[in-house]
Amino acid sequence: MSSTPVVTVSNLRKNFGSFTALDDINLEVHKGEVVAILGPSGSGKSTLVRCIAQLEEIDAGSIFLDGELLGFEHHKGSLRPLKDSQRRAQRRRMSMVFQQFNLFPHWSVLRNVTEAPINVHGLSKHQAREKALPLLERVGLADKADAYPRHLSGGQKQRVAIARAVAVDPRVLLFDEPTSALDPELVGEVLHTMKALAATGRTMMVMTHEMQFAREVA
Repeated sequence: MSSTPVVTVSNLRKNFGSFTALDDINLEVHKGEVVAILGPSGSGKSTLVRCIAQLEEIDAGSIFLDGELLGFEHHKGSLRPLKDSQRRAQRRRMSMVFQQFNLFPHWSVLRNVTEAPINVHGLSKHQAREKALPLLERVGLADKADAYPRHLSGGQKQRVAIARAVAVDPRVLLFDEPTSALDPELVGEVLHTMKALAATGRTMMVMTHEMQFAREVA
């Protein structure tokens, strides 16, 4: 393992009004690790991953990506929130796979996968396409590049979402219960894709109920 963790969470607290969702959370994720966060519904798994992705404001503690403080900067002896542009730059180094897929319904599979590489990371359309097609091949959906999400099963949608997340070469892949919205017969195909991804050395944090996946991969 590298000396500097990819993700460090230190003394993290997150409140929703008077309710404390996360309290004194500490963890490290090193390069190439697959870390599974297990717990019942309502235990704070999704809140934790959303805080790491900077989709939720934290109330105390700190989160670091490759040793860089996320969301805040030191200024005159205290911390102040980063500007939106600075936060967006930090988010570019992470990718998240959501429970509900969050594909753009009016775009083809290929455009869903190439949009961020083109408009966030500055690749040309040709470069993004050359990168996306092998990814779709890897998740078993090369023949669906021109299809629209409405023509896909839930498992296929989630595999597109995984390809989209990988397409920007993130430092860490964040999975927010990626199989919870799937029918039981579709769970296996998504877990197979995630196992194959883990085998390539990707750094992954997975919020999950899938005990067998955690046992075999994490």
